[in-house]
Amino acid sequence: MSDSEGETYEKQVKIVLVGDGSSGKTSISERFSKDSFNRDYNQTLGIDYYLKRINLTRNYNVTLAVNDVGGQTLGGAMLDKYIFGADIVLLIYDITNLQSFENLDDWYHTVTKYCASRKPLFALVGNKSDLEHLRTVKAERHQRFAKERDMLSYFVSAKTGESVENLFRQVTAHLMHIVLPKNDYDATRVITAPIVRQEQNNASTPVKASPTTNTTRTSICSLQ
Repeated sequence: MSDSEGETYEKQVKIVLVGDGSSGKTSISERFSKDSFNRDYNQTLGIDYYLKRINLTRNYNVTLAVNDVGGQTLGGAMLDKYIFGADIVLLIYDITNLQSFENLDDWYHTVTKYCASRKPLFALVGNKSDLEHLRTVKAERHQRFAKERDMLSYFVSAKTGESVENLFRQVTAHLMHIVLPKNDYDATRVITAPIVRQEQNNASTPVKASPTTNTTRTSICSLQ
């Protein structure tokens, strides 16, 4: 895709992160959206929501709506609502936790079942690459899983930030059929936005949030 001189394009993309609890979905989301890392593990109940606006090219801006789905929601009544309308699904696992990798097949089949009418772009993401010496999932097995399901493939570290920014930029560019320039290093701008935690209490329809510049964090209990 080429940029027309003087013309700017804007788009919003919904990205959903799924996988077992403690695999690092929230850490990846917060590293990407706020460039921060919390060493304390806090289980996500329902879904957390983040926004960040990036410049893929000089004339192409994309607002990423990042949906961090709690690991306990697999098989839950609200999972189909959380992934509804997803453009990109990131399957996250911990490279030091074999079970978190083996459970991805269940996540993959569940998501594809709910997205049968509109298949999103999938990417397999091995987190905690900074703990390579503790790896229990061989890289060859990771690559085979991704290839067999026609997924993009990445390794990142939410703790150090390694490859996290590029992960989101590259999957978005792939979705938009945009060729990123070489040496494309994190040329982005953060829009601070509410993190909306949707607790699993009352059933409702998915929340569609619009970009905002507020810096507050809110809690919503209207979903599930």
